[in-house]
Amino acid sequence: MSSSIILPAAGSRTGFRGDTAGLFFSGGRRPIPFQLKGQRLFVRASLDSNVSDMSVNAPKGLFPPEPEHYRGPKLKVAIIGAGLAGMSTAVELLDQGHEVDIYESRPFIGGKVGSFVDRRGNHIEMGLHVFFGCYNNLFRLMKKELDFRFPVGAPIHGIRAFLATNQLKTYDKARNALALALSPVVRALVDPDGAMRDIRNLDSISFSDWFLAKGGTRMSLQRMWDPVAYALGFIDCDNISARCMLTIFSLFATKTEASLLRMLKGSPDVYLSGPIRQYITDKGGRFHLRWGCRKVLYERSADGETYVTGLAMSRATNKKIVRADAYVAACDVPGIKRLLPSEWRDWEFFDNIYKLVGVPVVTVQLRYNGWVTELQDLERSRQLRKAAGLDNLLYTPDADFSCFADLALSSPEDYYIEGQGSLLQCVLTPGDPYMPLPNDEIINRVAKQVLVLFPSSQGLEVTWSSVVKIGQSLYREGPGKDPFRPDQKTPLKNFFLAGSYTKQDYIDSMEGATLSGRQASAYICNAGEELSALGKNLDAFHSHSNSPNNITDQLSLV
Repeated sequence: MSSSIILPAAGSRTGFRGDTAGLFFSGGRRPIPFQLKGQRLFVRASLDSNVSDMSVNAPKGLFPPEPEHYRGPKLKVAIIGAGLAGMSTAVELLDQGHEVDIYESRPFIGGKVGSFVDRRGNHIEMGLHVFFGCYNNLFRLMKKELDFRFPVGAPIHGIRAFLATNQLKTYDKARNALALALSPVVRALVDPDGAMRDIRNLDSISFSDWFLAKGGTRMSLQRMWDPVAYALGFIDCDNISARCMLTIFSLFATKTEASLLRMLKGSPDVYLSGPIRQYITDKGGRFHLRWGCRKVLYERSADGETYVTGLAMSRATNKKIVRADAYVAACDVPGIKRLLPSEWRDWEFFDNIYKLVGVPVVTVQLRYNGWVTELQDLERSRQLRKAAGLDNLLYTPDADFSCFADLALSSPEDYYIEGQGSLLQCVLTPGDPYMPLPNDEIINRVAKQVLVLFPSSQGLEVTWSSVVKIGQSLYREGPGKDPFRPDQKTPLKNFFLAGSYTKQDYIDSMEGATLSGRQASAYICNAGEELSALGKNLDAFHSHSNSPNNITDQLSLV
C-alpha cells in the first residue's frame, strides 16, 4: 500500500465540522489512528462559544478592529461579483447603512466557494473548502447570520498531527524543528506584528529555498510540506513563496486553535453563501444574477482626475447603465483583467495586476456503491444501510490529489444519500496536466489512484462522477509576487477592488477574500463625504447632458 498522510477532522453529523484528530498511513503498514479519548458529545452551540477570538496578541493586519459607526452620508454602491469578497464587502457596507447592489454574471452566487445542483439533484462544488481555526474574519462574518453545531471533546490539532506523523524519520523531524526554531514563527510568540513584517520580507524566495537553508530536509518537503502547499496554494514548495507558508505556520504555532480544521455540514450554497445572501437581502441589499459587466464607463476631467461614471451591464438581450457613488470590482485575477479598461494599464497600479497569474485546479467527485475509506471491516464497507469510513479531511503525498474527503461522511446533510456510498471529492494539484484531458480520462485516473490508496475498495464501482475545471483559480503565490497585489483603494477615487488576490496580510483563501471585503468597505466609508459629493456632481453632469453622442465622445469604453 502506498504511503499517505491522513488528517481526520472529526465532527458532528449534523453541524459545522469540528476539531481535527490525526491518523497516518505508513507504507505497507496497517493504519493506526489517534483516537479522541472518551465519548464525544455533540451539542448545539453558536460560533461565539466555539470559535476563539484569534485577534488577541495577533498581527493587526490579519485581525483589524471593529469599524467605528459610520456617520457620513448614505452612499449607493455597486459591486461586481457575488463571491465571498463581494458579499463580505456588501455586509460591511450594509451594516454601516449604505445602499448596495451586487451584480453577478453567473446564475449562482459564491464565486470559488459556490456550489450548484445538477438536474439529478447532485450538489457540485467549485472545490473542497476547509475552515481553519484562524479564519477569524470569516467566522466573524458567519456569526452575523449562521448558527452551527460543534463537537465537544479533547481536540488534537493539525500541527500536532503533523509533528507526530510517521511519514518522517526522527532525523527529518529534528531538522524540521530546527528550521521552524530559526523562523519568524518564534518571534510571533512575543511580537506578532514584527514577525509578520519579517515574514513579508521573505516573499522573494521559495519556501523550499528558505526551509533547506535553515536546515530542513528534502524528504520533509516531499512527504510533509508539499501536500500542505498544494492544499494552500495549489503549487509545491519549490514554487510557493516562503511568505505564504510562514504566514500559516506563525498562526498555527502561536494560536492554540488556529490549526483546527472544520468543514460545513452540507453544500456551500446551503450552509455558507446562502445564509450570507439572506442576511444581505434582509438588510436591503439586492442581488442581480446573470447580469455581466460589458464595459466600465469612465471620464478624465480637466484637472487630470479619472472617475468611473457607470457600468454597462447586460443580461441576455437586456442592457442598462448602472450609476453609483462608489464601484467595487470583487473579481478574481482573470476576471479583473477582463474588466479593466486597457488604457488603465498606463497606471503602474493596474499594470501590476497583469503580472499575477492564476493556478489551474481540477476538482473531481466520485460516488461509489460502497464505503471507500472503511479500512477495518470489509463487510461494513459493502453495506449501504449506514455510512462507514473515515469522517475526515485527508492529505496524501502519494496521489495527484493531495487533499480529499468523503463528503458523504464529512458533510452529510447534502452529500449522504440513502442507499448510496462514498462521495469522494478530490482536488487535483497541480491541475495543469489534467486540464486538456477529457473528463472520462480524468475520472479513470483518479479512480485508479483511489484504489492504490485504499486497496480494500477493490470491487466497488463508481456510480456517478463530476469534473469541475477552473483554468485560473487562486493566484500563483510564487516568490516575488506579493508586491504586485493591488490595494483595495485605486487611483480612481470612486473605484475600489476586493478579492483574495488583493493586498491583505493573509494568503489567497476564503479568509483572505473576507478580509479584503472588510478593507474595501473601510476605504469607502472613510471617503464617504468625498464620494457623496462626487456622485452628486456626476449625476448633475449626466442630467445636463442631453446628447448621447456627446456623452459617448467624453467617455472611454472597454
